[in-house]
Amino acid sequence: MDLPNFLTRWPNGEIVLTGHRIGLESVIDRYQRGCTPDQIHHEFPTLEPDLVRSLIAFREAHPAEVDAYVAEYRADLDRQEAASHPSPAVVRIRRRVAERMTQGWPLGES
Repeated sequence: MDLPNFLTRWPNGEIVLTGHRIGLESVIDRYQRGCTPDQIHHEFPTLEPDLVRSLIAFREAHPAEVDAYVAEYRADLDRQEAASHPSPAVVRIRRRVAERMTQGWPLGES
């Protein structure tokens, strides 16, 4: 997949927004769950709304490629999680994050 200048592929294969550590998958995941560009900007305040809109437009122009990348990225995360043995504290944190996400709370708010 040819990337526009606002996306960078790191040596490990991860695609991030240029100048950020925020991955393509993170933004597309929120978009696919129904978040607007302004809501995504609220969760990632270092991303300007125009950049978020450009990323969404890129996804809409290349849905098969972007969706395949996101699916493989998520599958890799699932494989890593299945192989890990988290501590009880990590399990509690993950549970709280999942609860907040299902309630529609941005992660940065209490």
